[in-house]
Amino acid sequence: KKLRNFLRHIIFFQIQFQLIFCYLILKNADIQQNFCMKNSKIKILVYESLTCSYCADFHNDIFPELKKEFIDTGLISIEYKNFPLDMAALNASKLSHCKNDGNSELLHHLYLNQKKWAKGSTINEINSNLNTTIKEGNYKIDTKKCFANEVLEDHILNDRVEAVKKYDVNSTPTIIINEKKFEKPLTFKNLQKAIEKLL
Repeated sequence: KKLRNFLRHIIFFQIQFQLIFCYLILKNADIQQNFCMKNSKIKILVYESLTCSYCADFHNDIFPELKKEFIDTGLISIEYKNFPLDMAALNASKLSHCKNDGNSELLHHLYLNQKKWAKGSTINEINSNLNTTIKEGNYKIDTKKCFANEVLEDHILNDRVEAVKKYDVNSTPTIIINEKKFEKPLTFKNLQKAIEKLL
């Protein structure tokens, strides 16, 4: 009986530890936006800039096919990393992280509506366009606080520094598959071939 009670206590503390561990992961999920499967064999990093039209093409055209064929089936995980090419992209990146929930839905919304907000002769005009885009998507965030968030800014810029140092990133989008830079033209078919070789 004593042994059984002891084992129950061990199991209880293991469960509590796992719950705390999961909570900490979710709490800090805002910093990285991803579609991650714990045991996925293939890990993809996408370095991108929110003002990059090719990055928008990736989100709008290629990502849905990747999600259907490889992400939803648990074969790959994909993580979006920041590589802003200008101030507008930096501010848009702040908004994409500002909900603090690790979800990339807002990121996709910004890419889907890129042509609406990524225009203007001044950064204030672009910020105003971003604010309108956020309201149209019914996202409940304070854009002024997001734009002024220095912690987010540091994280976004650190992503860019790391990209240059670790992967020699010099353009967007840049795809890293299992720590190797994907060098072929960015199409779903080319990604599909590269992924299937690693499965």
